[in-house]
Amino acid sequence: MRLLSRFVVLPMVLLAAAFASAQTAEEMAAKNIEARGGLDKLKAIQTMRITGNMEVQGFKAAIVSETKRPDKVRQSFTLQGMTETDAYDGTSGWKISPFQGKKDPELLGEDELRGMQDQADIDGPLVDAAAKGNKLEALGKQSLDGNDVLVLRATLKNGDQFTYYFDPETFLETRVDQTIFLRGTARETTTEFGSFKEVQGVLIPFSIQAGPKARPDQRQKVTVDKVEMNVPMDDAMFVMPAVKPAAAPAATPAAAPAPAPAKTGGVQ
Repeated sequence: MRLLSRFVVLPMVLLAAAFASAQTAEEMAAKNIEARGGLDKLKAIQTMRITGNMEVQGFKAAIVSETKRPDKVRQSFTLQGMTETDAYDGTSGWKISPFQGKKDPELLGEDELRGMQDQADIDGPLVDAAAKGNKLEALGKQSLDGNDVLVLRATLKNGDQFTYYFDPETFLETRVDQTIFLRGTARETTTEFGSFKEVQGVLIPFSIQAGPKARPDQRQKVTVDKVEMNVPMDDAMFVMPAVKPAAAPAATPAAAPAPAPAKTGGVQ
């Protein structure tokens, strides 16, 4: 009987594995969306504010990330009394970089702008993928750090790629690799997610590690303290502030007139 039960279980395992590998990319995306809370609850989020702390290379900074539908994002971190800000208003991106000695806002470079544009999508690439022009590709089951994962790749309309590694039981993403193609080169980053908690019916990762794919030692460790949804956010907070004109130099006091020369000559 025990031998028979082993042969009964084996086909069930094989069928389950075959089913997992046979899932279409659209089915995998739909299961992830459902695992995160469902399409309706995700679409109900109009704004999101995340506050927490970031540790990188021995430094610890307070962070704030604010996103507003459909395509606005603003991120800042504060360290040693100075705050760096990066933002995208749906059209242009800008930053204030006091750590580089720059206190006035300036436009983002091409690579920085691309990253902010990708992050401005509050739903992520898998929601309404076809409508956004994103192409999905199921890459089947793989092994990641000794664990089985299901892999899905999303290629955005601009060519950027997001590769998702899903837990086969929960269908939540445990890791996402992002590849941005600029000027013929690829910039690869890795983000790992953990400690998912429910906020207003949506599962949010409260532990995040992100950074260069090839340099784990340079990755940032983010611990989320608070997530707020549908809080008021004025569009103006995402717009690049006007650069203050430089103060006019102080006027130089006029020189005092030279004293008249003393008269010389005989008595009149």
